[in-house]
Amino acid sequence: MSACPDPSPAATSPTGSETPSPFLWSDPLRAGHFERWLAAQQAAQGLDLASLRMASADASFRRYFRIDSTHGSRIIMDAPPDKEDCAPFAHGAEVLAQAGLRVPQVLAWDRSQGFMLLQDLGPRTMMQALQVEQPQANLALYQQAIDALVLLQKASRPGVLPAFDRDTMLREMELFPQWYLTQHRGRAPDAAMRATLDTSFHAIADACLAWPTVFVHCDFMPRNLMLPVAGDPRVGVLDFQDALYGPITYDIGSLMRDAFLSWDEEFVLDITIRYWEKARAAGLPVGDDFGNFYRGVEWTGLQRHLRVTGIFARLTLRDGKPRYLADTPRFIAYMRATAARYRELKPLLRLLDQVEGIQEAGGYAFGRV
Repeated sequence: MSACPDPSPAATSPTGSETPSPFLWSDPLRAGHFERWLAAQQAAQGLDLASLRMASADASFRRYFRIDSTHGSRIIMDAPPDKEDCAPFAHGAEVLAQAGLRVPQVLAWDRSQGFMLLQDLGPRTMMQALQVEQPQANLALYQQAIDALVLLQKASRPGVLPAFDRDTMLREMELFPQWYLTQHRGRAPDAAMRATLDTSFHAIADACLAWPTVFVHCDFMPRNLMLPVAGDPRVGVLDFQDALYGPITYDIGSLMRDAFLSWDEEFVLDITIRYWEKARAAGLPVGDDFGNFYRGVEWTGLQRHLRVTGIFARLTLRDGKPRYLADTPRFIAYMRATAARYRELKPLLRLLDQVEGIQEAGGYAFGRV
C-alpha cells in the first residue's frame, strides 16, 4: 500500500531554500542523475527549474516534487529503481485513462533511474476537502468518487492487470502475523493461533473469490482522489500502481473503510447503497441482494485490513515511518466489527481480543474510531 502524495509543506535546505538540493538526497550520485535528467527536460517541457520544490513523500520509497512550466504545474516522481518499479504506474495510467478516468499523464520517464514527469491534477485531495464532523456535507464528493469507480469497473476485461488470486490474498494477509503480531506486538503465533489464522485466512479468501472480477484500484480512498478542476468535473485518481483484477466488492470497501478516517455505519451504508444502485444500473455484477453484497464488502474489507495493519507495522519497524502505526487501532476496530458479525469469524475475533487485551463484550457496532 502507498499513501497518496498529499501536498505538504515544502522541505527546506539548510539555507532556507525550497528547492531540492544535495542536502535532500542521500545519494549524491543519484542527485547528479536527477539534475542532468531535469535539465534535459527543460526545453521540451518548458520547465522553470528555479520553481522546483518538494510536494510530498508517501508510504513507499517514492517522493514527489512540484515544478512550474509554461503549460502549468507538473509533478516529478522520484522512485529509486532498486526499490520501486515505475512500469506498473505507467501501465495503470494508460489503463485508467482509456477507461475515461482523470489520471496524470506521463510526460517524460527515465526508466533506468526511476524519474517521471507527470501532469499535475491539482493542489487538493478529496481528503483535504472532507468535513469529518458533518458526513452528509460530503455526499457530493463521495458521489463523484463512486462515479469514477463505476467508470473504472465498466472498462474491466481480463488479461490487462495482474490477477488478485488466492495466493496473492493469502500472501497479503500473512503480513498481519509477520509484522503486526510477531514484530510489533511480540506475539509470535503458537500452534493454536496459527490454526485460527490459517482457517480464517482461507475463509476470507474464499469469500473474496466468490465475487465477479473487475479492475481494482486497491487503494481507492480520499487521499488518492483529487478534487475536480475548472473545466473537468471528474475527480482525479492517483496511486494506482498496485491495481489488480479482483473482486468487485474491494474498492467500495476501501473507500468507505478508510485508512485515515472512520465514518458512522449509517453514512457507510448510505454511500455503499448509492454505489450498488449505480453499479447495478450500469450492468456491473453486484447482484440483486444488497445484504449479500454488503457481506461481500465486509469480508473483502477484512482481507484488506489484515494486509494494511501488517504494512503499517512494517513501515514503522523496517522503514522508519512511525506515523502510519498510529492508525492501526482503526483497522483493529474494523476487523473486530466484521469478525463479530459472522459466526465463522468468531475465533479470529477472540484472537484479536486476546492480542489487544480487550475483554469480550456482549455486542459490537461498526461505529467511529
